[in-house]
Amino acid sequence: MIKLFIFHLLLIATPLSATETKLPTLTVYTYSAFIADGGSGAAIKKSFELECHCKLKWVALNDSISLFNRLRMEGKNSPADVVLGLDNNLLHIAEQTGLFTSSPIDTQALTLPENWHNKIFIPYNYGYFAFIYHKNKLKNPPKSLQELVESSTPWRIIYQDPRTSNPGLGLLLWMQKVYGAQAPQAWQQLAKKTVTVTRSWSEAYGLFLKDWMYPAIKIALPVDFTSLAVPSKALQYPAKEIAKNRLQWIQAWQTAVSH
Repeated sequence: MIKLFIFHLLLIATPLSATETKLPTLTVYTYSAFIADGGSGAAIKKSFELECHCKLKWVALNDSISLFNRLRMEGKNSPADVVLGLDNNLLHIAEQTGLFTSSPIDTQALTLPENWHNKIFIPYNYGYFAFIYHKNKLKNPPKSLQELVESSTPWRIIYQDPRTSNPGLGLLLWMQKVYGAQAPQAWQQLAKKTVTVTRSWSEAYGLFLKDWMYPAIKIALPVDFTSLAVPSKALQYPAKEIAKNRLQWIQAWQTAVSH
């Protein structure tokens, strides 16, 4: 499933007066990996502050769902000026909040797997969902999602809760795309190989370091890992379809994995 990472402006941004002596602060909500060691945040902050003559303040949360839930909770009282890190699965319901304003950025020259027509949300990167594993410890990994789910091989996996984690939501949509009406039965099969379901990617990663296998999203996988499946064709859902069916799919997942 293709994932587009988005940045956009909030309608609730309040410009500072040009007469103030202090440099204005631009508050940017983003996901923690973006500003972590090895992320792009530090270099961007330094260069951006030289151009904008302002102070860039990062506010880091776990992932896209954490960003969206924080904004929805804060509403028009949010201190955020810019949000960087929502993905395409959340755009429709994010737009419905009324918190965001149109962007003047021209996106016609962008090269993406699909045409981009949204005037509010601006894509800045994309990648595929994939499973990762220790290639030196797992010699014969599954070659597809179907093989992982349906094989009798006792692989053990950890994944994230789709209500609280962006990779968890991505896996939910991937399963729904592959299995359709049979997704509840597929979840019951996968549940037999599930070690645990974590709230966040970082929790799952901590357990992965203890030699478990789990699904995660990466733009570029670390050299120590190998992706199990990169689809030849992007597995896409229209944003409106996701917004319409997301809760129903989550409820079906909860029912299936609780059996």
